[in-house]
Amino acid sequence: MTGNDTIQILLYLAVLLACVRPLGGYMARVYMGERVRLERVLGPVERLFYRSAGIDEAREMGWKEYTAAVLAFSLGGFVLLYCILRWQSHFPLNPAGMTDLTPHLAFDTAVSFVTNTNWQSYGGESTLSYFSQMVGLTMQNFASAAAGMAVMAALIRGLARRKASTIGNFWVDLTRTNLYILLPLALIWTVLLGSQGVVQTFGNYLTVPADGSAAGRRGQGRFGQSHHAPPRPSPSRPSPSAPPRRRSPSSSSVPTAAASSTPTPRIRSRTRRPSPTSSKCWRS
Repeated sequence: MTGNDTIQILLYLAVLLACVRPLGGYMARVYMGERVRLERVLGPVERLFYRSAGIDEAREMGWKEYTAAVLAFSLGGFVLLYCILRWQSHFPLNPAGMTDLTPHLAFDTAVSFVTNTNWQSYGGESTLSYFSQMVGLTMQNFASAAAGMAVMAALIRGLARRKASTIGNFWVDLTRTNLYILLPLALIWTVLLGSQGVVQTFGNYLTVPADGSAAGRRGQGRFGQSHHAPPRPSPSRPSPSAPPRRRSPSSSSVPTAAASSTPTPRIRSRTRRPSPTSSKCWRS
């Protein structure tokens, strides 16, 4: 482990400990049903959801009913995500023309995201469409996380309520987790990431050259409009960053007579003949 890894772990622990009291206290009030500040804005949305789904927020469940509700919700999310991945080519928001996932890959991905494991054995930009990522995976990032947090709240209630036979209402815990905890945190992080240039559009993917230059195709804009690509360098003029080309030893810089109309002058090498006096024989 390098020094950079150690610093990141220490910073993560410091941020986690700093958020224990404010965020932990806020989450406790949400799960205990107490009034929070966001309820002024999101309270009507919460009550509208209860009325639309026919949920009695005052009615609590036993542990068996609570478990059955968790399993039914997770099973429904798995089936929906599996169908999206298996037939993603038939859904919109697929400018790159991504094909359908194989059965085993769709099953593995659906189980992984429904159980909040988020294991990916593929490249998202080269395998999934925008629809699959937004409606399928991103929805499970909220739904499966909220289901796990609801189970945590039910476990705490079961430990705190020694003589009670109920541990809360799963649908109420699921709704309040998404509305009052996950969505506000996601909004804050969205603003931070967007301010740093991390954005997502509905256009096609960008093609970046391997050398990192700006000579590649710009791709398409927000709704598929193609931008004007920058002028590419002339093929006869090498890029400044490219290394100079070297000639092979067998190549010659002098054109042959067959390839050139100008006759090549023949260069004769003169050998100096030895002088007669230089070949004298010396006798003893």
